Amino acid sequence: MSQPASARRTATGLIVLLLACAAGWEAFEWTVNRISVPVGSSLLLQYKGPLLFGSANKPKDGQLASLERGEIGVIEQMPGPGRHFYCPIWWDCQIVKDQVVAPGEVAVVTSLVGKDLNQRSSAESSTGRAANNQFLVDGDFGSTEYKGVLRKVYGPGRYRVNPYAYEFKKIKTDVEKNGEQVKYSGWVEIKTGYVGVVTNQTDNPLTGAKAGIQPYVLPPGLYPMNPREQKVDIVEIGYREKTIISPVKQDAKGNPELDASGEPSMAAGAGGIVFPSKDGFTIHMDFTAIWGIMPDEAPHVVEFSGTLEAVETRVVVPLIESICRNEGSKLGAVDLLVGDSREQFQDITTQQFEQKLRETGVVLQYGLVRHIYIPQEVRVPIQKKYVADELKLTRDQEQLTARTEANLREAERKVELEAERIRVETEKLVAEKKAEGDKTAAETGAETLKLVATIARQTAELDREATVTLGEAEASAQKLMEEAKAGRFKLAVSAFGTGDAFNQWVFASGLPDDIQLQLLYAGDGTFWTDLKGFSDTMLAKQAQEARPRPASAAGVSKK
Repeated sequence: MSQPASARRTATGLIVLLLACAAGWEAFEWTVNRISVPVGSSLLLQYKGPLLFGSANKPKDGQLASLERGEIGVIEQMPGPGRHFYCPIWWDCQIVKDQVVAPGEVAVVTSLVGKDLNQRSSAESSTGRAANNQFLVDGDFGSTEYKGVLRKVYGPGRYRVNPYAYEFKKIKTDVEKNGEQVKYSGWVEIKTGYVGVVTNQTDNPLTGAKAGIQPYVLPPGLYPMNPREQKVDIVEIGYREKTIISPVKQDAKGNPELDASGEPSMAAGAGGIVFPSKDGFTIHMDFTAIWGIMPDEAPHVVEFSGTLEAVETRVVVPLIESICRNEGSKLGAVDLLVGDSREQFQDITTQQFEQKLRETGVVLQYGLVRHIYIPQEVRVPIQKKYVADELKLTRDQEQLTARTEANLREAERKVELEAERIRVETEKLVAEKKAEGDKTAAETGAETLKLVATIARQTAELDREATVTLGEAEASAQKLMEEAKAGRFKLAVSAFGTGDAFNQWVFASGLPDDIQLQLLYAGDGTFWTDLKGFSDTMLAKQAQEARPRPASAAGVSKK
């Protein structure tokens, strides 16, 4: 009996020991091993390796440790927010905040793990591919094979980055100035009215793009650019104006000084377009050009000149001056003043200017020779001659105007006469038309009366026919009625047998219902004697009926 009791005590002790161990482990797990990672952070793990048993595996050179392979060192994978349990005996844990890229920023990432880039260069060179200018790494987080700056940049957002695997550098807009030329990278904003010309710092084997200025442009928008891979020139698109004006003398008030012929006097010193004419006179000229750059030509302009300011100072202005000087020196001073030859000079300079600008990628909308200053000794005689010619033309025009005015007055009189004639003719036509209208109206009235009389006659005839027809119908009806009555009497007489019997029936039918009959007997020769008593009796009865009856006797029936 004692052995089973001791066995139960032993079993109970073991159960209690196991429960105590389990409770102790749970307490150790929730107090020592528990790590809470907040939102927006990750857990960086470093495995220390086994204490007594097992083998310590090391990761490959240039690589972080892998949790699946049980390698010692910093683990490449990082658990995210939540509750995790890692024993500090085997693990070193560190909470690392996520990398946050704000709007208006980009992140340039450098891979700290992987093979060296010179190994890739040696391998590609052995296959005949030139890789000397390749210093960027293709790939993404966790999928990079080589160390170095990633070609891809990361825009606004939140990223879980292992600081032992990747270096995260946030930049805004990176501006690089080289003299007058400005190149942008990082967070690049191209506004409306501008385009971006891309310059690759290196070849891109994935897209096949080569280093240098690219033939395409970026339209307005936002672009994340890797400063190690690409830079952008922002070029304004559209037309702009450039005017070259010769210096003019001015008075104390700042107004231009004019010579005797009313032309401004040229000031001493450089400025404007100055050249000698074919006959040796010094010519000053003003010129205005409306030029611009289209999107398709922006890469060529950046490659050829760099900036719009450089295009204006190095291309537009020198071309204007050289073309005007070369073509103007081929003409005499008089040719530059006269209308036809001057217009020809304008056309030639514009055509050559447009052709030269097109070679540099610049578009010319309009080129105008605004003013040509001719020396006074040449201009005054020509102006006097032209003034005399203009005066002669003015006199001729005045004479022509006088003749035209006389013709106008004569035409006005003719118009008035013709107007009066037309008025008279119109009145005549109106009277004739009115007479014709009155005649037509009278004829129409007479015809109307005639038609009314005809209709009245026809109506009377119809009324007469209707009266005759109605009388005949009434006579026929009366005749038929009388015949019907005669037929009825005939039938009645036939029914009673004789006419006397029928007359007696008629007579009897016509007697009143309250008739009183009195029979008087009269013998032979006594009728008149008995008739006297009948008369007295009838008179007494009539007198009695004439008296008013009492109310009580009102309902008494007659006998």
